[in-house]
Amino acid sequence: MIGTGVVTSSQDSDTLDESSEDVTLPCVLSFNASDPTGAGGLTSDAMVIASVGAHALPVMTGAYLRDSRETIGHAALDDSAVIEQARLVAEDVPLQVIKVGFAGSTEAVAAIAAFAADYVGVPLVAYMPDLSWWDDHEIDSYLDAFRDLLLPQTAVLVGNNSTLRHWLLPESSTQRYSRTTDLARAAAEYGVSYVLATGLALPGGQIGNVLASPQEELLSQSFERIEASFVGAGDILSSALAALLAMGSDLNEATAEALQYLDQSLDHGFHPGMGHAVADRLFWAETDDPFPEEPGEPGSSPDIPDPFNETKH
Repeated sequence: MIGTGVVTSSQDSDTLDESSEDVTLPCVLSFNASDPTGAGGLTSDAMVIASVGAHALPVMTGAYLRDSRETIGHAALDDSAVIEQARLVAEDVPLQVIKVGFAGSTEAVAAIAAFAADYVGVPLVAYMPDLSWWDDHEIDSYLDAFRDLLLPQTAVLVGNNSTLRHWLLPESSTQRYSRTTDLARAAAEYGVSYVLATGLALPGGQIGNVLASPQEELLSQSFERIEASFVGAGDILSSALAALLAMGSDLNEATAEALQYLDQSLDHGFHPGMGHAVADRLFWAETDDPFPEEPGEPGSSPDIPDPFNETKH
């Protein structure tokens, strides 16, 4: 369950060395695939979680086969290798939140679900990406396993409104302005506490995002549509949400801040290749100084600190 400002750990605090003052960052265990474009997957998870102020524990489930234009496949890791990564780090490092992105196979979904069952006090944020690049049979098997095994342990389910409706509420997928609470009730039948649906088409060219429980809409934010096509936005949002929850924010506050972070990342996006744009998750590190320090004289050597200092290790 998600509390209001209370961080739940996978280990009791008295198992830590209380004299150590550097054990300060909350940790998010993230299951996801590697993405060679850097737009999504584990690379994005680590960047976002660190940007928010937490520490990422990235567990690789496989690798996307993609460029910035399209995804052509996925190379899955054996489920035993996935869980051995998670088991080793979780026995060593206290977990505040678990995030599940693309698990890569039905076997990995089952293994992750079994792992999460051992950490019932740790909130789980699940993200369902667009799987339209995959084979239809693989999509159906994956969605069935995720629905039956992982949703019962999910505190917050994140996904595009259209993707989630086609999966959990197919009879409403053609209704442009259907209520998010209907989707939340459908998810709740499988054990999900909250749904964060994104990409709702609103009048005036706005894009809506709604956090809902089965009873009510808890938070709604809309942003101007950005005239670019992005890959990895859902990974950014779900990772930011997981990190903010790990840091003790309550669900409404964490959702609002995660949406603002996503909007700024997309607004600072760039095109590294010939396809989709990539969000700049480090937008906050950009300098506002319009007059950077002038470079040295032509031919002069840059001022690089000497790595061979007197520090003893």
